Amino acid sequence: MPVKLSVNVNKVATVRNSRGGHMPSVIDAVRVCIDTGAPGITVHPRADARHITRGDVLEIAEELGPLRGKVEFNIEGDPRPDLIDLVLEVQPDQCTLVPVAPGEITSQAGWQRGIDQRLLGEAIGRLRDAGVRVSLFVDPVPDVVAWAATLGAHRVELYTEPFARAFERGPDEAQVSFAVYEKAAQRAHDAGIGVNAGHDLDLRNLTLFRTLPHLDEVSIGHALISRAIFVGLGTVVREYLQALDVNGG
Repeated sequence: MPVKLSVNVNKVATVRNSRGGHMPSVIDAVRVCIDTGAPGITVHPRADARHITRGDVLEIAEELGPLRGKVEFNIEGDPRPDLIDLVLEVQPDQCTLVPVAPGEITSQAGWQRGIDQRLLGEAIGRLRDAGVRVSLFVDPVPDVVAWAATLGAHRVELYTEPFARAFERGPDEAQVSFAVYEKAAQRAHDAGIGVNAGHDLDLRNLTLFRTLPHLDEVSIGHALISRAIFVGLGTVVREYLQALDVNGG
C-alpha cells in the first residue's frame, strides 16, 4: 500500500497574502490536488494568519465535506483556544498539534515530554470527544513517542528535518538517521498508535523515507509547492504520489 500524501497548501496562501486579493486561489489549489488524486489536504492556520486564514479553513472544509471518507482534511497548529474551537467547528478528519516557538518562521522541534502536558491533555480530550483523530508532532525519540500515546494521541507525526539534513550529507549519514526514525516508528506501533511524518521531505529523500516501517502518511508543502512553480501543481502531486508508492513507485 502506498503511503498517503497530505498536501500542505500553506505556501499558496503565503503568495496570495503577499499581494492581497485572491490570487493564487487556495481553494483552486485544493481542487487541483484532489483532481490529481491526493488523498489529503493539510493547513496550518497560525495565530497571526500570515498564510492560512480562518476563511480558508472554512472554505476548504466546505469543499471537502462531500468527499468525506475519500479525501482527509488535516489541520495543524498549537493548542491555543481559538484554534481548538475552529477545529471543533470544522470537524476535520485529523488535527495535528504542533508546538510553536515565538517568532519562528516554521516548526523547529516536536513536543517535549512533560512540557505543556496539561494543555495538551485538555486539547486532546476535547478533540477525541468530538471524534477528531489527534496526532502529536514529536521528535523521533522513542520515550517521547510513548509519552504521546499516554496522552491519548491516535498518532504521532515525526519531525523529519534532521533526517532531511542527514540525507543531504550523504548515504551513510542518511542511513544512521533513518535508523533513529525506525526505532521511533516501531515504538509507536508497539504503543498502538499510527505514524505520520513531515518537514523538509521531498522527492529525493522520500526514496529512503517512504520505506519507514508502519508509516501511514506524510505531510508535504514547501518542497512540493516550490517545484510546482516550475512544472505545475498537478504534475508535482502525481510525482509525489508515485514516489510514495513503495511497490509501484
